[in-house]
Amino acid sequence: MRTIWIILIGFGLIFSFVNGKPDTVTDVLFFDLQKSVELILSLLPVMAFWTGLMSVVEKSGILNKLSIVIKPMVKFLFKEVQHNTKAVNAIIMTIAANMMGIGNSATAFGIKAMHEMQLTNRDKNTANNAMCMFLIINVSSIQLIPLNIIKLRADAGAVVPGDIMMPTIAATAFSTAVAILAAKYYERREG
Repeated sequence: MRTIWIILIGFGLIFSFVNGKPDTVTDVLFFDLQKSVELILSLLPVMAFWTGLMSVVEKSGILNKLSIVIKPMVKFLFKEVQHNTKAVNAIIMTIAANMMGIGNSATAFGIKAMHEMQLTNRDKNTANNAMCMFLIINVSSIQLIPLNIIKLRADAGAVVPGDIMMPTIAATAFSTAVAILAAKYYERREG
């Protein structure tokens, strides 16, 4: 991956000099990097709030009660880890964070979920079906409230920054349903 990035950066530099626009490189290095840092800093409070809230939910025991309620779905989607409470809780936390549109906060929970699933994985060199399903659901993830996008739209001056909620719900629900169906199809073909 490192090689690919170096090649892409090299081509970008060569292309800017060939086109007689080496100032583009300095613009990107100084001005666009500053904008990136400002964007990250503007999203930090939202991510900190939701990460803290998820931690409170986890430590209060609400998560364990929630995992009992959604056990049938977990049993269907994640057969290999349905009895691993830590893995199930981490999966629930990740999916909940993704549903709230704070995928950046979900990263830590996702890593924890994968770690817990790897502990019970028989073949340590190959992802099991539960790990693949988790990754697929994470990538497609239904978003009920796309907080980051709404915040970016509000910062950009959108009149109604939340008007993307219904199209987002429809598109992400469809993508997640297709992803789950495809994963289950290949799971059955394998087994």
